Amino acid sequence: MVQLRKLHKKYGEFTAVDHIDLDVPYGQVFGVLGPNGAGKTTTLRMITGLLKPTSGSITIDGHDMGEDSVAAKSVTGFIPDRPYVYDKLTAFEYLKFIGGLYNMPSKRIAERMREMLELFELREWGDSLIESFSHGMKQRLVFAGALLPKPRLLVVDEPMVGLDPKGHRLIKNLFKELAHEIGMTVLLSTHTLEVAEEVCDNIVIINHGNIIARGTLNELRTESGEDDGSLEQVFLRLTEESKEERAQAVAERFGHEYDASEDGRGTP
Repeated sequence: MVQLRKLHKKYGEFTAVDHIDLDVPYGQVFGVLGPNGAGKTTTLRMITGLLKPTSGSITIDGHDMGEDSVAAKSVTGFIPDRPYVYDKLTAFEYLKFIGGLYNMPSKRIAERMREMLELFELREWGDSLIESFSHGMKQRLVFAGALLPKPRLLVVDEPMVGLDPKGHRLIKNLFKELAHEIGMTVLLSTHTLEVAEEVCDNIVIINHGNIIARGTLNELRTESGEDDGSLEQVFLRLTEESKEERAQAVAERFGHEYDASEDGRGTP
């Protein structure tokens, strides 16, 4: 479904994503994990077309993002970590606007609006201005909008922000249903490792802009030496670094010389 080849992103001298290769198959919940600043969100934003890579290629459902970004985006839904909605629209108006962006027929938009508002328990607020919604309601509306055109790829960055426990359960069940019953690919980035452990079929771990591990949870357990460990234990083992390694990585990413001192802190 998604192919990344030598994907690279730099901001000045800073390398955010360092020539990564990745294949994401159809019909899976695929987790993208990593520490803060690892390059996860930058990678997802390049996949959705919100950021342009410095070099490398992105192919979505056979469409090259560099050559035909409209076709690639037409099969992609995106749910960011912060819900971006138009507060002066009603929920109905917002979803109608989203449907128009995807050139959906009016009748189909009306059908899908009813389905999505019902699914995310927003039906009675369809005529309400979005500015009156709580953060969690806005997040559910963004989910409704992203799923309105039935995309083949759903890219999700921190989906549980602002959701109550009932919302958590709804979204986790939905991810598994979308992937395993409908065949949609869900590309999921989250810091909530319990969620990733519960719903992801495969996982890739990114650190310092590089892919450091990939596979099923059992394969990651084997690689980390945590044979019976939780995903949290596996993640911490795979991403742990010494003080010298952390200082060296910072120095390299910001273009400074690194001199390891006796106390292990290092001096740029």
